[in-house]
Amino acid sequence: MKFYIETVGCQMNVLDSELAAAELISAGWERLDSRKGADLIVFNTCSVREHAEEKIYSALGRLKTWKIEKPTGLIAVMGCMAQKDKGVVFQRAPFVDVVVGPGKISELASLVAAAAKTGTQQLAIGIDRFEHRTDPKAVKESFRLYDPIRLPQTRPRVFQAMVRIMFGCDKFCSYCVVPSVRGPEQSRSPKEILDEIRTLADQGCVEVTLLGQTVNSYRYREGDKTTRLAALLAAIDAVPGIRRVRFVSSYPTDMTDELLQAVRDLPSATPYLHVPAQHGANSVLERMRRRYTVEEYRDLVDRIYATIPGAAITSDFIVGFCGETEDEFQQTVELVRYARFKNSFIFKYSVRPGNEASRIYEDDVPETVKKRRNNELLAVQNEISAEWNRTFLGREVEILVEGPSKREARNVAQEESLYAENEQTLDATNESETPSNLLPVGDLLASAAPSGTVQLTGRTECDRIVVFNGAPELVGTFQRVRIVETAPFTLFGEL
Repeated sequence: MKFYIETVGCQMNVLDSELAAAELISAGWERLDSRKGADLIVFNTCSVREHAEEKIYSALGRLKTWKIEKPTGLIAVMGCMAQKDKGVVFQRAPFVDVVVGPGKISELASLVAAAAKTGTQQLAIGIDRFEHRTDPKAVKESFRLYDPIRLPQTRPRVFQAMVRIMFGCDKFCSYCVVPSVRGPEQSRSPKEILDEIRTLADQGCVEVTLLGQTVNSYRYREGDKTTRLAALLAAIDAVPGIRRVRFVSSYPTDMTDELLQAVRDLPSATPYLHVPAQHGANSVLERMRRRYTVEEYRDLVDRIYATIPGAAITSDFIVGFCGETEDEFQQTVELVRYARFKNSFIFKYSVRPGNEASRIYEDDVPETVKKRRNNELLAVQNEISAEWNRTFLGREVEILVEGPSKREARNVAQEESLYAENEQTLDATNESETPSNLLPVGDLLASAAPSGTVQLTGRTECDRIVVFNGAPELVGTFQRVRIVETAPFTLFGEL
């Protein structure tokens, strides 16, 4: 029996798909790279934006004919949309066989088996934390922690892996549905995390990315001992074979001096921090229920740059949030100019039913205004990104070679943004064209590639993308590259 998984969403969803694939493979299934020939099609879904949901329902609708032609074929829907919509998935797509929330991934294989055997639809989701406020323990237990199966063949690159160190979120930002679809905040034990990372290292992994909805809120209590992220990073640094460790996404108020010093001092900790600001006006941050002021965020930026030499900071921003005035938007522009982010992921506000903002605020910023503000903020960020990248011209950097460029160089920056350290959806990338100054450099590299080489991409420790010509055998290795040209999103180099 063969299966195919299609993923929409953030890095957490990418990891969930990997773990779900491992569960199915362990149960005897074989994974395919396309739907052709599949006996089971799994959609891993996102609820952060309406567009992501409608994309899945549209894809499900197109499978109705497939289901008629292959009555024994199975369709499963997992992820955040599955948790949010629950049985509504069966109503909108009656031919779906299995619906699984993100807290029930470990049950996917058994639910699929039950659907195949009985011919009945199977549903497994976490308890709604808002409908069951009086029983928080039951809610937490319904979003199950488990030791995941890690198989190298389920990862896009065997030498890189993501590791979830915590589940859920308790921040309750007014615009966000994550606390309801991912459940209460829960941190995994350091022992489980370290055992998992040792397994990954034994499989050839040299770089791990620690994931959490607010990853720097990590806190595990055992008896009188409490482990925070700084201590966890120190323990991971001692694991043989692990050369690089990243963590995303961070919440501003939990970025302690102790954590910043750990990033500075630990050899494996990379000087790259993704700390979403979301907005640059205190009035909007208050409506968003973010728990800090712009002044506090600016202080954080100053502390990062003062503590970590060569630090690269990235951020998320929402434009057009309920009631956003032109003056409030310009305050966001000012924050971007002040912080000088390596790059920012910019999104137009999208109403999500069920969260606080949808109940108490009107989505009153016209779509045309949202689009203009999105493009204006993006232009400012692109200018800053280009300035940062120009400082690398002529420098030598160490990169982990990730693989051959899947597209021509003109699309590298856009392609790589789809594998972003972003808590939003992968299909909600910045709405802009790749800058034209990528074109001549990319064409030059392609035409100048020596015989036996291909165009490769890799990343610096501060997460900058480097394109260069080299032998395919370099994939998965660390290499020194001299930067010979730059663009806003990409560095171009030679070995």
